[in-house]
Formats: sequence, structure tokens, C-alpha cells
Amino acid sequence: MYIIFAALIALSGTDGIESYGYMEPDQVLIDIVDIQWAPRTSVSPDFQNWLLLFPQTNPSIAELAQDELKLAGMRFSPQTLAPSRTRRFVDLSLMRYPELETVGIHSMPENPRILSTSWSPDGSSIAFTNETSEGVELWIIDARAAEARKLTGPVISLTANEWPEWLSDGSGIICCIIPEDHGESPVENPVPSGPVIQETTGVEAPARTYQDLLENHFDEDLFEYYLTSQLSVVRTDGSIDEVGDPGIIWYYSPSPDAEYIMVSQLRRPFSYMVTAGRFAELIEVWDIEGNTVYEVADLPVRDAIPIAIGSTFEGPRNVNWRSDSDATLCWAEALDGGDAGAEAELRDRIFTLEAPFDSEPAELLDLGSRFGSIQWGNDSLAIVSEWWWPTRNEKAWRIRPGYPDSEAELLVDRTWEDRYNDPGTPRTRLDSRGRSVLVTSPGGGSIYLTGKGASPEGDRPFLDRFDLNTLEVERLFHSRPPFFELPSRFINDECTLLLFIREAVDQYPNYYVQDMEYNSEMQVTFYSNPITALDGMHKELITYSREDGLDLSATLYLPPGYDVQNGPLPMVMWAYPQSYRTAAGAGQVSGSPYEYDFVGWWSPLIWLTQGYAVLDDPAMPIIGEGDEQPNDTFVEQLVMSAQAAVDEVVRRGVADPDRIAVGGHSYGAFMTANLLAHSDLFAAGLARTGAYNRTLTPFGFQSEDRSLWEAKDVYIEMSPFMNADKVDEPILLIHGNADSNSGTFPMQSERFFAALKGLGGTARLVMLPLESHGYRARESILHVLWETQEWLETYVKG
Repeated sequence: MYIIFAALIALSGTDGIESYGYMEPDQVLIDIVDIQWAPRTSVSPDFQNWLLLFPQTNPSIAELAQDELKLAGMRFSPQTLAPSRTRRFVDLSLMRYPELETVGIHSMPENPRILSTSWSPDGSSIAFTNETSEGVELWIIDARAAEARKLTGPVISLTANEWPEWLSDGSGIICCIIPEDHGESPVENPVPSGPVIQETTGVEAPARTYQDLLENHFDEDLFEYYLTSQLSVVRTDGSIDEVGDPGIIWYYSPSPDAEYIMVSQLRRPFSYMVTAGRFAELIEVWDIEGNTVYEVADLPVRDAIPIAIGSTFEGPRNVNWRSDSDATLCWAEALDGGDAGAEAELRDRIFTLEAPFDSEPAELLDLGSRFGSIQWGNDSLAIVSEWWWPTRNEKAWRIRPGYPDSEAELLVDRTWEDRYNDPGTPRTRLDSRGRSVLVTSPGGGSIYLTGKGASPEGDRPFLDRFDLNTLEVERLFHSRPPFFELPSRFINDECTLLLFIREAVDQYPNYYVQDMEYNSEMQVTFYSNPITALDGMHKELITYSREDGLDLSATLYLPPGYDVQNGPLPMVMWAYPQSYRTAAGAGQVSGSPYEYDFVGWWSPLIWLTQGYAVLDDPAMPIIGEGDEQPNDTFVEQLVMSAQAAVDEVVRRGVADPDRIAVGGHSYGAFMTANLLAHSDLFAAGLARTGAYNRTLTPFGFQSEDRSLWEAKDVYIEMSPFMNADKVDEPILLIHGNADSNSGTFPMQSERFFAALKGLGGTARLVMLPLESHGYRARESILHVLWETQEWLETYVKG
């Protein structure tokens, strides 16, 4: 294949344009791409049935070529009104528990393309949406009979990504349907009616770089047409009750008692600078007939939010129902004007308001940093989290929402960079109304926490019981080497049966149930490893230090049958930089030496099949302590970390220092280009879907929240485009030409390639038709692997 690759380059002509079609790599790589992984699992609220969802493998390029609208940051099919970039499931089945009998579901639609599934609150039924060529249908499954039944024709509208939701009494499913009098979609007049004009009047309105924005009046009309829907309740007998009038329904949420619906609608004027989530928005409470009961907020276009991370808009946000109450609204409002860069003692205030919503909202809690979430339990228990980006601090408070005069109790006050001392996250369950509430011990005196269990030896997930009175912790479950064991959920009300996942380097993940009362366990699923080409590979979590003494870690993989006595190998190093505020946090180990690796086209481990060693996720921390910002010394720290990783694998004798490739996706591609520009450590680079000119993202990127004009030198020094004359190693640039990710628009790769070509560099630009930030079509994926295989063979192994 090297001869073919070289010949194609030679035939490309002076303009470097090649005219051949999609290529395929070696068969072993094709086989890995085509693997059908085990189904996903969803346990019923009554624990008696497990829904198994079989995902679609990579779709064809023909599927991606179907019509797609890109409006205000949203992508959907104008034919089916379904999200166009969401993975479909192609089959469902049920497993009975504890019998472990798998049964097929009768009367399913032919050739299903399932978008979403949802258990009824009592676990007796499953609702699912099925996409056909004419539109999206709503179906229901009787779990006991394993029988499917269609409730509606192709009338469901999913353009706003709002999925059907059960009412708490199980009597129906609330969803958006296409209005009966919707008419035909707008038709664009090819003759312009005038210029497109935007104006600014001296008010600062910075915005990050978004894709798929509205551009003109016709786009506005299309957005309004396709996002307009009729909120409805589809009853289990197939009848439909319309709720209110049609509108641009952005999201909806029925109250836990099914008496009210919180409804958000978008309204004109729209914006050409921000995505739909920041358009003018009206949030109301309706009764079940659609009558307005209470106006929560009437928000303008939010296009002037400061760029400092943690900034937000003024007015109610995060509006939700209190899940453990019949009909109580809860929301947060900024007390600092929404500006995270402003000095303030208090940042947010949380409000609640009970039905019938005829009194003033009650103040629940004031926060010194930004509101994160609330997990509800009962009148005596809720957990409120807050966070603050500049210090990487998070706090958790125990409040008693039914007792407004009680004091909040601080449970957690820590930096999230300290993974070793992470106490874990409170576990939740679905109650009898299908609402998420805290899992408490039978007496109600304890909650349960799960976490990754990071340690110097790697991650060891855990389950703890936390006593709310004594604040003492009891460890109930801890992952045991040589396995990686991940707690999932309790599957009985007494909290004695724990569902967990067990896996190992050579063992595919399977579900087990541990009886913690009798100290016994039962295997529930029996999936086998579908990848045999990597049987016998070596996996090792390694640690080393960079020049400034900071401890780093990575995972080293060696091909099956390799012996270091046979000499060093060519290597692929795949990484992604992370920013930190403390060296102590940056130096902590991440990952596990016992975890099973899902190997697909996206994984660098696939190159083990071609005889390469792989160093996966070598730490590339960018640290800024005190008054310094991490990116002030980005290049210096990046090169220092890469040097340490290269030195370590060379010291071990497993990598040839002259045959190491570095690669990454997105910010990892940005890293790759920088390492080629500022070091001579690597033989070649593999850069997928990156951004290379930071001046094109002038109001912040990644974790950088200073603007170009505040940190001009930083933006320029970090931009590989500005240092293209220093890139003297071959670089393979791959980019989807329909990339929707903020900042990584396709022009980034095109302009960087043009600079490299103009400066006489060695580079190859591959633009993938119809692909976004992550690649989906089988043809595209196989071609990416072919390009990568040939690039490595030519410039690394060869």
C-alpha cells in the first residue's frame, strides 16, 4: 500500500488535488470498525425487566447525504423533523430479572430506527420514537407481554431535541407534534430583497465562535417554521389531547403530580450571533389544558454574556420542578449581574414557588459561587452544589427545604482538581412518579456516594454510605484488582442488591449483582470480547516526571507477542492537554491499568494491530498557579510534558526515538501542530479536526476566558498557524467539512494547510464530505484509517 500512496501523491499534480474515491485500510482494521458491540441496558423502575438497546453501526455516506437543515446551532432532517446527528438503535429486546431470560419484542416496526426510549413510572410500559421515511412515530411496549404497539403516525416533532416524557400517573406521554395547519415550508426568493444588516450601539456583547448560525431573514423563517410545534399528550389508547396553542416549544416538563406543565417558548427577535439556546425566551407554567397559570420569566436575547467562565445571564435560569414535591418550581438567579469577572460576595440565589403560584417566590439559599444543581430527597433533605471556575472549587450543602428557617450545612468544600480526595457523587433513583430523587438508607439517615476512587495506583471506583447525622463514611464497595468494577445502581428498595459492572484488560464488561447482606454475587450478562486481534497485548499504567519535577502518568500498550529484547518499536502517542490551577492536582494519576479498552477507529490502540507501540493519554498539564494563567506558558509546558513522555518510553526501550508520531483530536490536534512547531521530538503528526489560528476564536477558547485583545501575545504564541514556518515534520490534517463544533470550523485546517504549503512544508489535507466534529459514515471512517495507516507507514515506520 505504500507504493499506492506514493503513486497517488505523485499523480496529484502541482495543485496537490487528488481525484480518487474512498479508500479502505487493511482487513483487520475494517473488522474492528464493523464490530457490533453489546447492547446498552436500561433497567425498569420495578427492576423486573431490562431493556436491551442495539445501536446502529456506522451509517453509510448515503445516509449522511440526506437533506439536513443547519439553523441556530441545530441540525435536523426537514423530512422527518428528527435530529440528523443522533445515533439510532436498530433493535430492542427484554431480559427478565432475576430469571435472566431474554425475550424478543413482538410487533416491532419493520426496520426500526429508534431515537429514544422511556420507561413508564411503574415499569409496565416503554415508550419509544421510531423514525420512518415520512417522519417520527410514537410507539409503546407492554413489558409483561413483550408486545409493541404504534400510538401515532409520523407526526412527532423532535427538531428542538425534546423527547417524549411520561406523565407521572402513566396515563399519557407529553410530546411535540406537527401542527395540523402547518402548511408548506418557506421558499427562498432567489432575488435578494435587500442587504443583511447588523448593528452594535456601544454595549459589549462578546460571543464565542459558533457554527450554523442564522444568517438572514429566510433562515429566520425556516427556523420558525420547523421549530413550531403543538404540545400534546398522547394517551396510551392512541388518542391525542392538544395542550395550548402551537409555538416554538423549546422545552417542557410536567409537574410531578401531572397537574401542570412548565413550558419554554422561543420568540422573535432572533439573533445572528448566538445559537437558539440564547434567543428570547418565555417560560410559563400551564395547566394540563394549556391555560397559562404563571409567568416564570420573559427573557430577551442573551447575546451580551461576559466571556469569563462562570458568567451567565440575569433573570431566572435552571428552571425545574422540585422532584420530591407535587408542584413546586425551583430556579436560580444571578446576584452579580451574571459577570463572573466582577467582584461579589454573593453570586446566586435559589428560589422556590409552590402551586398555585399566587404568592411571592421564597428565597431558598444564597450562594457565594455559581449554582450547579439540586438533588432532592424530602422536606428534610436536599443537596445543593455550587462551583467556581477561577479556583476550581466546588461546594455541596445539605439543606432542609421544608424548614426555611434551618441553616444550610456545608458537606463538601474542595478543589475538583484533587481527584484523590473526591468524596463521590450522591446516588439518585426514580421514585414512583418517575422523578429522580436521592437514594437514602431505609431509615433515611444516610445517603450513598459513588466515585472513581482515583489513587496513585489508578482509579478504583467505590460506593460509600454517608451518615447525615455523624458525617461518617462507611465503604460498602471498592473495585478490586485485577478487575475494574463500577457501581451502577441499587436494584431493590432496601439498598442491599447492587448492580455493578466488572471488566478487565482481557474481559469484556458484564453486569453483576452483589448481595451486600449475604456477601454473594451473581453474573447477569455474559458478553465476550469481540476483538481477538489484540489478545495478549500488554497494558501498563506508567509514571514519570517532567523537567520541573511534576509527576506525570500515561498508559503504555505493546502489541501482542512483543518482547523488549527484540528492540524498540515505532510508536503512536495520542494526547489531549488539560489546564490546571495547581501542580498538586495536575500531578495526580488518571486511568486504570485494569480497565477494558473499547477499541474502534477513534482509538490509537487500533495501531497495535500494525506493529506500533501506543502511549495513550500521556498527561499534558498546563498549570497556572496564583496570578498566572495556565496558557501564559502553554508552549513551554506542553513541550516539557511531551519531552518527558518521549524520554520515558525511550528509556524503557520500547520506542524508537526517531519513529514516534504524535496525534490528537480537536484540542489534541491543536496540541499536535504546536508540538511539531516548537519541538523536534516527533517524526510526524496526526491532527484531526483541530483549530490552528486562535485569532479566529477571539473571545475565548477551551479553558481560556480572556479575549484576544486582553492576551494578544498568548493567542499568537499558541497559534500553530502563526508558527507554520517552524513546522518541519510531516503533518496529516483531517477535518469534517460540516464541523459544527465551536471554534473548529473547517477553514481552520484549510488555512493551516495553505500556510504549510506556501512555506514548503510537508502536509496532507483530507476534508471529509458531510462529516462533523466526530466522524460517522463507514466510508469516511475507513478512509481516515487508510490515510493514517499510509501516513504512518511512510513517515514513521518507514
